[in-house]
Amino acid sequence: MKLLSLSILTLLFTGCAMDSQNKPMQKEQHSIPVVMFQTVDEKKAILLQDGKDHRYCVRCGMDLVKFYKTSHAAEHDGKQHQYCSIHCLEDHLGEGVTLKNPQVVAVDTLKFISVVDAFYVVGSKKKGTMSKVSKYAFSSLEEAKKFQAEFGGEIMNFSGASKKAKEDFQYYK
Repeated sequence: MKLLSLSILTLLFTGCAMDSQNKPMQKEQHSIPVVMFQTVDEKKAILLQDGKDHRYCVRCGMDLVKFYKTSHAAEHDGKQHQYCSIHCLEDHLGEGVTLKNPQVVAVDTLKFISVVDAFYVVGSKKKGTMSKVSKYAFSSLEEAKKFQAEFGGEIMNFSGASKKAKEDFQYYK
């Protein structure tokens, strides 16, 4: 009985599955299923920055594909930087740097657009990135209203969404 209990515990801790002849099965390579709203298929993600860490947020290191629908980008010191969220963009701005050509991924098109042209839905039922208060951008007011009708939140421009993102930092003081 102890041997059986030990075998079961081993299986639980190692994640090893057995085939019909009680031999360990080989793990298969599967793509990670899209489970979070922020995540897109890797083929649909546009990564704008260069270098070996081009897939990761320049501020916090989070995976930009996993948090693609909240992704922002801007130029700084002649380089393109990509952020997992408006939170990390604001964190960089908080250091007094000047960012040029700020952009955001529009949830409805999955393409980058200027933050000036974006309609943000702030505080929806969809989970946020780096914040309890979600902030998702859309390319048109009509698309933002559709999202709002289903998931709630308040529609605002970049300035309003940015102000809400800055409120996150009050919790750290």
